[in-house]
Amino acid sequence: MASTVLTQTDLENSLPLVARGKVRDLYEINDATLLFVATDRISAFDVVMARGIPNKGALLSLISVHWFQVLSAAIPSLRTHFITLDLPGQIPVDLRPQYQDRCMQVRKLEVFKIEAIVRGYITGSAWSSYQKDGTVCGIQIQPGLEESEAFPKGPIYTPSTKADLGDHDENIHPEKAKEIVGARYANRIEELALSLYKHAAAYAYERGIIIADTKFEFGLDKETDEVILIDEVLTPDSSRFWPLDRYKIGESPPSFDKQPLRNWLTSQGLKGKEGVTMSDEVMAKTEALYREAFERLTGRRWTETLVGRAM
Repeated sequence: MASTVLTQTDLENSLPLVARGKVRDLYEINDATLLFVATDRISAFDVVMARGIPNKGALLSLISVHWFQVLSAAIPSLRTHFITLDLPGQIPVDLRPQYQDRCMQVRKLEVFKIEAIVRGYITGSAWSSYQKDGTVCGIQIQPGLEESEAFPKGPIYTPSTKADLGDHDENIHPEKAKEIVGARYANRIEELALSLYKHAAAYAYERGIIIADTKFEFGLDKETDEVILIDEVLTPDSSRFWPLDRYKIGESPPSFDKQPLRNWLTSQGLKGKEGVTMSDEVMAKTEALYREAFERLTGRRWTETLVGRAM
């Protein structure tokens, strides 16, 4: 695929646009199939930057597909919405190079209106909450933990609402999730999310990455009444990845994500401001972290992956 930065999609009316998100644009292929297009857009502090990160969309899509394969092998009963990385025939030939690798054909499903967050380590907003009252999302946690420490009894499930674009997700207690989607589905989502996290965390740990926390999303296959894993999976955008060799309890480790961008925005007094154009240095550092995450998790060099996909 081309290495140019793609921040706005335009399929020249070859497919109808369904929705635009912060990073992904969604098109309809047919009544049963959607096209997820991961752009190179990047957001921080709920604001999309004016400039994107080279190759970010392809990195996100290929990491997700890798996880779909790994997790399906680990959990044979798992079903996902992923169909193929191949582009649908409707996309014009001259557009195909810039969209190859950043698109996934997926099944169209009813989306559950909760986000399934699993936390293996106490950090971020969970650490802030714990410091205040000893709880995380209303769940009582044993006293005496230090920042970035693994939860002693294993990962915890802390769902959130799934807000519309422009609104903010709200952390909720697992019991509240049952009110939103129904107890039977909520229990299945919790069970699946925890199982997925445990398998993924073990896999990543062997490759030098700690998955501190992550977010899954699920849909419903109405014909079979099955809960299906959807959306992006275990990417630097949906997860907090820490390098194992730099992990230390009591400190906040660096992460394979957009932290260089967040740090730069904060230092420049640009946090939360619209229309910001990041510097070349910040863009390069951020892309390097996404690439490193891809290469550690997949065991493949990024440049070789692109060449292989183009053949």
